[in-house]
Amino acid sequence: MAPKRKQTTPEVDVAAAAPVIRRSARLSSAAVAADPESGPPMKKQAKAKTKTKTKTKTKTKEEGGAEAEAVEKAESVKTIVIEHCKQCTQFKKRAIQVKEELEKDVPGVNVVVNREKPRRGCFEIREEGGEVFVSLLDMKRPFPPLKDLDMKKLISDILHKIR
Repeated sequence: MAPKRKQTTPEVDVAAAAPVIRRSARLSSAAVAADPESGPPMKKQAKAKTKTKTKTKTKTKEEGGAEAEAVEKAESVKTIVIEHCKQCTQFKKRAIQVKEELEKDVPGVNVVVNREKPRRGCFEIREEGGEVFVSLLDMKRPFPPLKDLDMKKLISDILHKIR
C-alpha cells in the first residue's frame, strides 16, 4: 500500500497552485512588475523624448535656411512636371522619353516625373506654376490620343517654348 500524503499548510502560493502555462507565466510576471514595492517607473524615457524634440527643432531651423537657398536657386531653374498614369507602361515610356530629351537638350532644367499621385488615364506635361504643354485627361483604353502623339514634334515644341 502507498504511503499517505502529507498535509500542506493552508497558505497556498498562487503561482504554485495554478497549472504552469504560458499565459499564467506572463500574468505572474506582470503581477511582479506591477508590485508596488518595486517603486514608480523611471522617467528617463520622458527626458529622452524632450531631448529629441529639441534636436528636431534645431534641425528644422537649419533645414529652413538650406531650403531658402534651394528655393532661390530653383527660381532661376525651370521645373517641368510630367504627370503620367501608372495604369499602362505606354504612359511611362513616353514620360521617360520626354524627360531624357529635355534634360539632354536644355541645360539647367529640372524635370520631375509624378511629383504627386497621378490621376487615372492622365498624361500631362506642364511648367511648374505656369504653362501647360500637353494635357490628355480621362483617357480610356487603348489610349488612342496618347498613341497618336508625335513625340519628336511634341518634344521640339516644348523645347521651343522653354527657350
